[in-house]
Amino acid sequence: MAEQEGRTEKPTPKRLRDARREGQFPRTQDAAMWAGLAAGTALVPQSAHLLRDRFAQLLDMLPEVAADPSLVRVLRAVSELPAAVLVPVAPVCLGAAAGSLLATAVQGVHPSPVVLKPKFSRLNPKQGLKRMFGVRAAWEGLKAVLKVAIIAAVVVALGRDLAPELIASGMHLPTIIESAWSALRTTLWAAIAAGAVLALADYAYQRHTVMKQLKMSPRDIRDELKQTEGDPMLKGAIRSRQLAMSRNRMLSEVATADVVLVNPTHLAVALRYEQGKGAPRVIAKGAGAVAARIRERAREHRVPVVEDKPLTRALYRICELGEEVPTELYLAVARILAFVMSTGRPSRKAGTQRPSSPRIPLPRLPDRAELRSRRTRGARAARESRQARGRR
Repeated sequence: MAEQEGRTEKPTPKRLRDARREGQFPRTQDAAMWAGLAAGTALVPQSAHLLRDRFAQLLDMLPEVAADPSLVRVLRAVSELPAAVLVPVAPVCLGAAAGSLLATAVQGVHPSPVVLKPKFSRLNPKQGLKRMFGVRAAWEGLKAVLKVAIIAAVVVALGRDLAPELIASGMHLPTIIESAWSALRTTLWAAIAAGAVLALADYAYQRHTVMKQLKMSPRDIRDELKQTEGDPMLKGAIRSRQLAMSRNRMLSEVATADVVLVNPTHLAVALRYEQGKGAPRVIAKGAGAVAARIRERAREHRVPVVEDKPLTRALYRICELGEEVPTELYLAVARILAFVMSTGRPSRKAGTQRPSSPRIPLPRLPDRAELRSRRTRGARAARESRQARGRR
């Protein structure tokens, strides 16, 4: 009981997989026994008809053997006897075996070499006493008593039904056999139904016991998470370091920007335009503290900082790092670049600038999915154009 203290959580999938590899999973041997008995009982009528026909053939051979009792004829008649018995009985045996295997397969087959390894803990006298006098032993004892009760009920019911018919006079042997089989079949199916209920109860108990043994404490779950996915604190530190390195690389690009757009304090977007290489690109962007660092880096490298709230918000929302400005914003961005080129590079102490020309209203902007689709089509068209020029 001390081992179970603190284990209040259900076992994780990994814990269940490990337990199966070690042979610890719910199963009941009774299911295979009763399923085999049911399959065999269902096939008995067909086998009985086949057995009757085989023995009828043997009986037909008796007059021939009596008329000519030669050694060859006697040996031939005797050699037919094993086949006359085994061929009809084989379907019952095979059906019983198939039923047992099917019941075992339904519960799950998990072969594991771990089960074959010796465990010295099994030699522990304390554990042995627990197995002998624990709840599990009591349940196994109760099952044994119930099985004996079922068998006794079969014998009693069979004797009660057959005794009057056997005692009665004037009944032919086939009639007695047919009556006996009818009573036995009814009793067997009743016993199988009771056994199936017992097997289901045993499986439910075994499952409850195994799941209780496999319960985990919150600390066990945390330790497993560390083993499978790594220490969350270490992963968080690595992720933070990666983000910091990516942010530092982005901030280093601000020195090469042509302009930094702000709105004016919360957002910042750095643009760079290279002639002959398409539209201006977003090389840095950020909000809050990152935006403040972008503005500081821009002033250190004398990059113009221009205030345009609508344009800054639009670029921050729809453009990722390295992406070109969408066509809908060409005019608005061209206005900013023209203003920057006309004023030249500012001093390190210069503040945020505002263009004197009227602001250009922004059109309806596409969402990110539409922009991605547009860029994909553009890249495909450019690739096909290059391939066509290469073929020419």
